[in-house]
Amino acid sequence: MSRGVDRSAGRETGLLSDTELSAIERANPDGLTAAQVVEAFAVRNLKLSEATFRKYVQQGLVARSRRGGRKGKHQGSMGLYPATVVRRVNAIKQMMAESYTIEEIQRSFLRFKDEIEGIDRGLKHLFDGFERELMSPQFEVARKKTLAREIADTRKLAGELVGRIESLERQIVTPLERAARARAFSSGASGGAGDLL
Repeated sequence: MSRGVDRSAGRETGLLSDTELSAIERANPDGLTAAQVVEAFAVRNLKLSEATFRKYVQQGLVARSRRGGRKGKHQGSMGLYPATVVRRVNAIKQMMAESYTIEEIQRSFLRFKDEIEGIDRGLKHLFDGFERELMSPQFEVARKKTLAREIADTRKLAGELVGRIESLERQIVTPLERAARARAFSSGASGGAGDLL
């Protein structure tokens, strides 16, 4: 059984580790179906039903899927979630285990994460478009190589920029979430999200 470890307490948390999350994201760069998201948790003996996952989508905790084509002729399309969806579900499960309410989780995710994920997806789409256009026969071989290098370098810089934005978001949002959590615990508020675990 492969589970994340709370290093401060040295005990199992029932969550995916960062290593597992990164491996899932690398293995599914084009995204995952809802069934694949559920399976990513199930094969590690972690609880997540498709109904719960769909509830996360309905409540805005997870972005809606986008239609993606299947390889092969006449294969149609399927709903794909970005590979980072597993990381998002893992974070939701962690927050629920820490007694955050659905409203607190929604505020946390809706505050900046959707915009950041939108920027990341938009940049990836933009660079993919640049690379497709570069395949055009109008470019000489030497010019293609130069532009391909520049695209790769700029794509890397864009990834670093998104990483820095995510770091800023964590630095800004985490103290606010801690304060909200402290208020919830000090007031004896209930209404945790245990029904969605």
